[in-house]
Amino acid sequence: MAEQEVPTPLKSLNSNDPTFISFVNKSSRNAKAWWLNFSGKPVSYGDIKPGKTLKMNTYLTHPWIFRASDGAKLLANLSEVYFPTQAQYEYGYPLYKSVCVTAPVYSLQEYCARLIRSMVRKEDICKLEIPNSLRKDISREPDLLRDIEILSAKMSVNGAV
Repeated sequence: MAEQEVPTPLKSLNSNDPTFISFVNKSSRNAKAWWLNFSGKPVSYGDIKPGKTLKMNTYLTHPWIFRASDGAKLLANLSEVYFPTQAQYEYGYPLYKSVCVTAPVYSLQEYCARLIRSMVRKEDICKLEIPNSLRKDISREPDLLRDIEILSAKMSVNGAV
């Protein structure tokens, strides 16, 4: 029987190669920036208001994830996890690379679950006259730590997200 591969945690590896990023929130919602530390734990770097920018001095092996205020996934340069690229300099000064934070195209089910969650109190979800599977999806709120585990597993299998 073959050994089952254990997912490699999605985490920062080192702080050897500095780089400079300017996260630009192109979505219509507040975007919360999360750096994944050396243990793979998310560390909040606050909210970026729509149309605003967060300048960061970071490192090549430091992954970043973004979420809306309700926990919905946001993308950075069209990826669920953003890894910075090599730093660039001009006349000895760092150039901040622009990284666009956007909302993905949510599935109809994801969009409806978010909408219903925002309109119905949690204790009333069980009263909705809908199939149990949908009720379960609506009851399950976004969970950043669960998402990080899933992304780690995807990266272990595919090598990228």
